[in-house]
Amino acid sequence: MKAMILAAGRGNRMRPLTDRTPKPLLPAGGRPLIEHQILKLEAAGFRELVINHAHLGEQIEAHLGDGARYGVSIAYSAEGQGQALETGGGIFKALPLLTDGRRPFLVTNGDIWCDFDYARLANGQTLADGDLATVVLVDNPGHNTTGDFALAHGRVAREGLHKHTFAGIGVYHPDLFAGCEPAAFPLAPLLLRAMDAGRVAGLHHVGRWLDVGTPERLAALDRMLCEATA
Repeated sequence: MKAMILAAGRGNRMRPLTDRTPKPLLPAGGRPLIEHQILKLEAAGFRELVINHAHLGEQIEAHLGDGARYGVSIAYSAEGQGQALETGGGIFKALPLLTDGRRPFLVTNGDIWCDFDYARLANGQTLADGDLATVVLVDNPGHNTTGDFALAHGRVAREGLHKHTFAGIGVYHPDLFAGCEPAAFPLAPLLLRAMDAGRVAGLHHVGRWLDVGTPERLAALDRMLCEATA
């Protein structure tokens, strides 16, 4: 199975840090955010990665290269300066690099840090027959107290008694994108449609997870990682 890291966001909430550096290359714990993701994916057995980029994307390619020094092979899906295609549109554009049209693939956000074991999605726990997605959910952080989706008995729905936050990690079947056209569009409406059809499974991750969306959260992650290695 191939894996994609979403790295095309502008990072407006991170400004001015992202005015000259793309958010995936901002450092935490002595290495860029995106390197943490690459190393976790490699450790879980993912060897073929796809990374999309837009804002200052040439810096990402120059820094990561072909991925050989991380033990992986990296292909890039360039979206152009100022032309990010959002989550859904970015994945749709990269489909030819990710799948033959039949095989599922993993996608993770490039601006999160977590201790989720990607091997849980690589070693058979991917998609049940008929499912279009398996997504990872976490306990609601302070910035998203109402949650995103409900999880019950391993199935995900848009509403329910207990809602959790979408971790930005999932395995998707290419049929999830059936009928889509090249454009900028979010992933959430596709997931909601699949949920309504009963075709989305979920895993609850109870470990550490952080959406590194602000300078304050980046600084907190940097302190946590530095203290862990001190």
